[in-house]
Amino acid sequence: MVERRVDHTALKFNQASIITLNLLAFVFNLPALVAFVALVMLVGTAFPAAALFQQIYFRILKPRGWLRPRVLTDNPEPHRFAQGLGGIFLALGAAALFLGYTPIGWALAWLVIVLAALNLFFGFCAGCFVYYQLSRLGVPGFTARPIERREVEG
Repeated sequence: MVERRVDHTALKFNQASIITLNLLAFVFNLPALVAFVALVMLVGTAFPAAALFQQIYFRILKPRGWLRPRVLTDNPEPHRFAQGLGGIFLALGAAALFLGYTPIGWALAWLVIVLAALNLFFGFCAGCFVYYQLSRLGVPGFTARPIERREVEG
């Protein structure tokens, strides 16, 4: 079996970026910024190599030593699923904002902010939890099973 690896610093930078940009969108009432973050998340889910926030981490922050990697044995699929789910909620939130359903739009954006913060600060990924529950139930496409996380050298 191939060892699975995920850089959790990249995940945390991604979460911090999502939180920061959505908070700025809320404070300055910028629905277009919510839509931008949704697009970034959805593109990054569909094409992981194009994930903007992770590219900033891997191409700028990590090489300069501004952030240090924390590579763990882990499955990437649940994290991608969580990001996609967050992207869908933000896209729906942005659509609601553009259509004048302001309370619904900001509620969806805040849901993503709170869940990303829960993961960033407390290490609980709600989307990963949902993924593993679907895997446990045998839902097609949800094949990764939980593995024990541990630090990986280099």
